[in-house]
Amino acid sequence: METTETAGPVSEADHPWETERGMRAVRPEAGAPRLGFAGVGWIGRLRMEAVLESGVAQVVAVADPEEGCRARAAELAPDAVATPSFRDLLELDLDGVVIATPSALHAEQAIAALERGLAVFCQKPLARTAAETRQVVRAARGADRLLGVDMVYRTTEAVRALRRAVDQGALGSLFAGRFVFHNAYGPDKPWFYQRALSGGGCVIDLGTHLIDLALWLTGRRVQRVHGRLYERGRPLAPGAAQVEDYATVQLELEGGVTVDLACSWNLAAGCDAVIEVSLYGTEGGASMRNVGGSFYDFTTELYRRTARRVLSHPPDEWGGRALVDWAAALGRSPGYRSSIEEMIAVAEVVDRIYGGDTA
Repeated sequence: METTETAGPVSEADHPWETERGMRAVRPEAGAPRLGFAGVGWIGRLRMEAVLESGVAQVVAVADPEEGCRARAAELAPDAVATPSFRDLLELDLDGVVIATPSALHAEQAIAALERGLAVFCQKPLARTAAETRQVVRAARGADRLLGVDMVYRTTEAVRALRRAVDQGALGSLFAGRFVFHNAYGPDKPWFYQRALSGGGCVIDLGTHLIDLALWLTGRRVQRVHGRLYERGRPLAPGAAQVEDYATVQLELEGGVTVDLACSWNLAAGCDAVIEVSLYGTEGGASMRNVGGSFYDFTTELYRRTARRVLSHPPDEWGGRALVDWAAALGRSPGYRSSIEEMIAVAEVVDRIYGGDTA
């Protein structure tokens, strides 16, 4: 689904070459970061493709317990070492590890890699709880290593256009927001439905993105949280063993800003997905929405009373952009960036939703 362009003449290293499966990849420059991929299922392979097509890093190793996943990854990176063991992956000559394994493994694997002096890029959620998230961030800070999380929607041009509108004061003083992510399908892996493995349901899966965007776009801290969780239409009590498939949440932010969030799996929404990020202020509003139920195409508009102006529209190849940006940053410096601490605030909100916290 997310390339950097190089200035000046095209060198052999910049020249696209064809892999066996027809993917157009770019040979990385000598000295580009050496990456290992832990977990090369669907999302892991998509992120690997983005790195290969950008040429910003080398894919030198993959680890996955499933032989079929390793075989499909070998079609993309035939020269990469393949192993079923994450521990064996850490023994290789790497600069960083990309983690796309089940959520229950994220914190443990990230900390193990960081303690080996490796930078880490992890699929969201970084961990199942705020406590685990703090542990991972603490390990990154202690190792002075770059830590990134795949908060992909921040990197879409649609969200960036919305952020520019807010930063430039086009909306005036913010007072309200509406953030929605309804997925007409549920996850296809059983572990998503086991709280001990996933950390929760649609809130930690989809709502994490919405919470992150609400805090990132507004720059406000959360003061109060009120949420209601449902499983197959039945309300769930705080701390329930079941994972939720529908949730509504209200966040009260600093400065009197109220944000309403809703997310779900398997909702009868009449299309594949409903995705919306809207903000309203004293001078106008702005909204990012998916186009025609798409998971990938978005448009952003700025509103002035009954008038509207398009700020962003498809196409935008954004799916691997967060990883490519992280790998480029790793190539410049492997050191810790404090911006990752924003993930702690997001995890704290998720904890409060699951705990029924309203203060």
